[in-house]
Amino acid sequence: MDTNTPRKIEHQQTDRGYVPVYATGVVEQPWSDYSRTDHEVWDTLYKRQRELLPGRACREFLAGVERFGLGDGGIPKFSDLNQVLGKATGWELVAVEGLLPDEVFFDHLANRRFPVSWWIRKPDQLDYLSEPDLFHDLFGHVPLLLNPIFADYMQAYGRGGMKAFGIGPEALMNLTRLYWYTVEFGLINTDEGLRIYGAGIVSSKGESIYCLDSPAPNRIGFGLERVMNTRYRIDTYQQTYFVIDSFEQLFEATRPDFTPLYASLKQASAHAAAEVLDKDRVFNRGTREGFASNADA
Repeated sequence: MDTNTPRKIEHQQTDRGYVPVYATGVVEQPWSDYSRTDHEVWDTLYKRQRELLPGRACREFLAGVERFGLGDGGIPKFSDLNQVLGKATGWELVAVEGLLPDEVFFDHLANRRFPVSWWIRKPDQLDYLSEPDLFHDLFGHVPLLLNPIFADYMQAYGRGGMKAFGIGPEALMNLTRLYWYTVEFGLINTDEGLRIYGAGIVSSKGESIYCLDSPAPNRIGFGLERVMNTRYRIDTYQQTYFVIDSFEQLFEATRPDFTPLYASLKQASAHAAAEVLDKDRVFNRGTREGFASNADA
């Protein structure tokens, strides 16, 4: 790659684990600088997930993948995808160098811009990467932005994030949990059974299988306050997955002003990631096999 190629910003490994390193600005996707290996990594990951996800991912996600033509060969050009996305829901993809600070990320979502890391993982990282790369961002998140209701939810989330950022760190944590358990690791109940819509799942071979097939995790009906007050795992597959009934339910949950909810949650103790409450609507009470008992976020 030449000197005009944007930076690849990754977390730094220390003796205490990974330390986040943040990018800030928008860059041009350096499509002509992708190597043959980069394109092969995309094709390998795409083929693997596209064969695995029918019967696992929700129809809306699979329809979005086909509509974009994400499997046409090699890394897609953001400019081509934006022509489809802009006409469908008014969203736009913007290339970034890596993980964004919260306020910058929220501003993009609030203005119907979705940040996508321009760089893709290495061949020896197919199964795990500690931060979101191009495949996670693009394959995992973008197909559902063609769904008008989910697209509106994402914008509402961004606007809510800007407000939470102004309220304080505890409100921001509550809202982060909502994103984690819906946008990243959400399941939806359909007439065909439970299906995946979370980007962190659909972009992962292992978790695409685990979240539906394993008896270990809980699968619990979505409740706004319940989700926003539940810690989560960043180092393993999830111990609990929350199940929405529809994308309309998710969007309606973002309509109220969260300020009173933040105040209420501030007085409550957060639930452990693996905890099941008496009032939960339980689809599956997990066996907890293999669960660690610490390090909830």
